[in-house]
Amino acid sequence: MSDREAVAHLLRRATFGPTADEVDAAERAGPAATLDRLLTQPATDRGAAATPAPTLPPDPYAELTKDSTREQRHQANAERRKQLQQVTEWWLNRMVAAEDGLTEKLLFFWHGHWATSAQKVKSARLMVGQLETLRRHGRGPLGPLVAAMVRDPALIVWLDGQKNTRKAPNENLARELMELFTLGIGAYSEADVKAGARALTGWVVDRRTGVARFEPKRHDPGEKNILGQSGRFDAEAYAGLLTAQPAAATFVAGRLWFRYAGPEIPAPEGLAGADTIATVRAIFSAPAFAQTRGTLVKQPVEWLVGALRQLGIRPSALPEQQRRQLLAGLNALDQVPLRPPSVGGWPAGSAWLTTSSLQARLRTAGVLAAAAAPSVLARLTAAPTAGRPDALARLLVVDAWSGRTRAALTPLAGEPRKLLAAGLVSPEYTVS
Repeated sequence: MSDREAVAHLLRRATFGPTADEVDAAERAGPAATLDRLLTQPATDRGAAATPAPTLPPDPYAELTKDSTREQRHQANAERRKQLQQVTEWWLNRMVAAEDGLTEKLLFFWHGHWATSAQKVKSARLMVGQLETLRRHGRGPLGPLVAAMVRDPALIVWLDGQKNTRKAPNENLARELMELFTLGIGAYSEADVKAGARALTGWVVDRRTGVARFEPKRHDPGEKNILGQSGRFDAEAYAGLLTAQPAAATFVAGRLWFRYAGPEIPAPEGLAGADTIATVRAIFSAPAFAQTRGTLVKQPVEWLVGALRQLGIRPSALPEQQRRQLLAGLNALDQVPLRPPSVGGWPAGSAWLTTSSLQARLRTAGVLAAAAAPSVLARLTAAPTAGRPDALARLLVVDAWSGRTRAALTPLAGEPRKLLAAGLVSPEYTVS
């Protein structure tokens, strides 16, 4: 693998999608220096700073009273949906604008890992708050992240933590915390789940302010035995017990490998995830990582954001109709930010390669090609007609077209926007 292929592979996986200019700069710097730069969080991110989160009022539904009319409730729910769409559009725009692409994509990883859906939470404020928590702790050690998440208002609502009391423990949050978020199946017992639920009792969410608070009267202060240890554990102590287990570092590292390297090649032996950035470095430095090139199907959000970046499109600058078409495309592809389908998160691999998903990609690719920046089209048309498939490969950071794809692209060389759309749905672009 050449240096250009190596840095292109790294950037495709570590970020949402590099531009040709970014690959040029990485090739000049070399793979080692490029990895160091990616993993070093910049002091300022001008793109992110220029894309601040929207200022949201309190949850409109939380302002209602028992005397509120049916019409008032309908209006409150409509306002909730409007706020959530506003946040979804903001985050997509930030994904495109952020200069620190690794941190932004890592945030999306954690969003899928902790898989909290606005379909149940309903509050844009709570969802933005969770993103802030994941952004604040997502690059560091696992311990502080888990300790923050067991008290995260959106997660508490999502997994019924506010219904968990000393008199009626609810096991949802404790079970998923161990099975899906920290340890994995087989690393705990049913007794651990029951005791963990008791440790998590007492936390409730104020829907009006979006803040989680601890109510001692609802908490079970009694002795608990969890994972072989006894004590009067509360939520924070329980989180500490979980992250101290060797299984936690191994499980989380496996999830990172699955999302960044793919399921085709096993994770290197000894890969551990106690510190996220150290684990990500180990993943991208592993010899096996180079072997994963061309094996990972892009998630729809990754596909869309990468295309937006490479085509010079800012979603916020598009007319409302085109913005809606992009969100409709993600909806048709079954991956809309803030709406994972279940606590298990989104699927992977061939699940994204259905007949219906191809049709949705085709429609969305047409919208993207129509909105492509003039400078992008100029790069294509500057090349001789016969050389435009190669110019397209460079633009979309595709290492090479197969003979079959090149044969499909060549007749479109005289129609740049159709050529762009075809490139975006090609196997070489869809699978990185």
